[in-house]
Amino acid sequence: MTTIQASRPPLPPFTRETAIQKVRLAEDGWNSRDAAKVAMAYSIDTHWRNRSEFIKGREQAQRFLERKWNKEHEYRLIKELWAFDGNRIAVRYAYEWKDDSGNWFRSYGNENWEFNPDGLMVNRYASLNDVPIKESERLFHWPLGRRPDDHPGLSELGL
Repeated sequence: MTTIQASRPPLPPFTRETAIQKVRLAEDGWNSRDAAKVAMAYSIDTHWRNRSEFIKGREQAQRFLERKWNKEHEYRLIKELWAFDGNRIAVRYAYEWKDDSGNWFRSYGNENWEFNPDGLMVNRYASLNDVPIKESERLFHWPLGRRPDDHPGLSELGL
């Protein structure tokens, strides 16, 4: 059986505006915490490095996301464009979450993305660190789901 991959605009080569749009769409998807939906933004043969984990293929990516969001409660993410060229985008991001014991964290990271001509991500390289924070130090307070348009981004928050 042949699987048809749908196009995921905006498509490369990226302009500054389309790269910013692609970053926001990725942020919105991850904030949905819908692993099956988010996985569709990646090519069937996608390759990831996420911390010390190496992921091959959309199915493994979906399983990774399911595990992630079962562990990281109250997950809220902000991504920001760092650089782009052709079919590649670099982002920086931060997200806040709490563990099963109620401990809060802010995770800071950088990702390098490479897209195929259909706008699906074929490579994702993520490096990140978790920093314990007090609940009173949280900065991401919107209701779970998409970050409101009027909520400050990373630069505005000084992160």
